[in-house]
Amino acid sequence: MKYALYVLIAAVVVAAAAGLRHLYRVSSANKREMAQYAGKSAEVKKDLGKVLVVYYSLTGHTKEIADKIKTLTGADAFRLETAEPLPTGAKLHLAIKDQLKTKKYPDLKQMPDLTGYDVVFIGAPVWWYTAATPVLSFLEKADFQGKKVAFFSTQGSNRGAFLPDVAALTKNAQILPDASFNNMGGEYDDAVAAKIAAWINGL
Repeated sequence: MKYALYVLIAAVVVAAAAGLRHLYRVSSANKREMAQYAGKSAEVKKDLGKVLVVYYSLTGHTKEIADKIKTLTGADAFRLETAEPLPTGAKLHLAIKDQLKTKKYPDLKQMPDLTGYDVVFIGAPVWWYTAATPVLSFLEKADFQGKKVAFFSTQGSNRGAFLPDVAALTKNAQILPDASFNNMGGEYDDAVAAKIAAWINGL
């Protein structure tokens, strides 16, 4: 009995150490990346025409990036919402995994009207190493009719197959270079805005 307890304690300690090591690596990587944008301009000089930002946000991280894009480009914004509330806690993770396995994505309350827009930014958090299922649902139904589309993701550190997965569902669009944003604290707000501006100016 004591041996089993010691093994359990050792396993917990090893897992905790691995978790702390991962968090340290992610934090260090974030600092290095954001240092490139510290003190840089957040002005968007590129004329993209009429812009729409379509996004799904569960915890607010994706909304923060979407709001910055909206402010910097003068875009309109549309927040995707599911027709039925998604479960919470552990049930959410199980539901997402099932949706991805069966490719039966949640129904949406409403689809955005894409008429008249030249560029559509599409943002999603990363769930199970791909785009959040409400965005996959949107992409299954949308026809971009030749518009330019730029994707952005928000994640803890690894976005997995986000880009190839969303690109495979995107119909009749010119896909522009994408961007990814790790979830970071408010101390990086100015650097994140500068990163967004640099991305957009390079499109």
